[in-house]
Amino acid sequence: MRNENSSLIVNHLSFSMYSIFKKEINSFLNSLTAYIIMAVFLVVIGLFVWIFPSYNVLDANYADLSTFFNIAPSIFLFLIPAITMRSFAEEFKSGTIELLFTKPLTNQQILLGKFFANWLLIVVCLCPTIIYYFSLYELGSPKGNIDTAAVIGSYLGLLLLLGVFCAVGVWASSLTDNQVIAFVIGVFTCFSLYLGIGLFAQIFDGSLAYWLAYLGLDYHYLALGKGLLDSKNIIYLSSVMLIFLYLTEVRLNKKRR
Repeated sequence: MRNENSSLIVNHLSFSMYSIFKKEINSFLNSLTAYIIMAVFLVVIGLFVWIFPSYNVLDANYADLSTFFNIAPSIFLFLIPAITMRSFAEEFKSGTIELLFTKPLTNQQILLGKFFANWLLIVVCLCPTIIYYFSLYELGSPKGNIDTAAVIGSYLGLLLLLGVFCAVGVWASSLTDNQVIAFVIGVFTCFSLYLGIGLFAQIFDGSLAYWLAYLGLDYHYLALGKGLLDSKNIIYLSSVMLIFLYLTEVRLNKKRR
């Protein structure tokens, strides 16, 4: 009987989170925002990888996707806050957050439903870029002359990094009812965590510079891109993601009171 009750509770919690997740996905698909963001990303990254001189892989004469993995985080620094800025800011401004609070939903279910919906949208943006790998695989001399392990590690690192950006963006959206302010806070925080810490570390020397750089997201992202799936890098990126999700839940708890 206890097992049956536990199973029912888990199914109820999952369904509740799924209802929020489904609502967010439908909201994205029913607006032009998601399609514009996907198109902007694919066009811009495509220009860097295949067209722009000194960046494109064809001029490099080497089957390598480093251009893509170096440029993508900088583009998503702006695109992800643009996607997530509406997550809670719109709910606060319209007052619909109060309606959500009256439903049999926990703050955690609301948060995770919104977070995973945003993250999935980003993953969908990335899916077409897999064709870049197969294109270079075919163009390599000899055929297949590409570091597949590095590509897999880079994609894993990118997915985790973008998960962090999504968590930061959702947190920024929970701080205000103004979407523009949420966007600015999201961009600033993502930039600080990804590039700012590393740039600040360059001021110092020795062990202090190393440990400061180690706190930056770019350190762990680039480490995964070398093809060595070190659990320390995965745990660090996942931990930062969880920290911002926790901060968002704390914010929601205050709003519910």
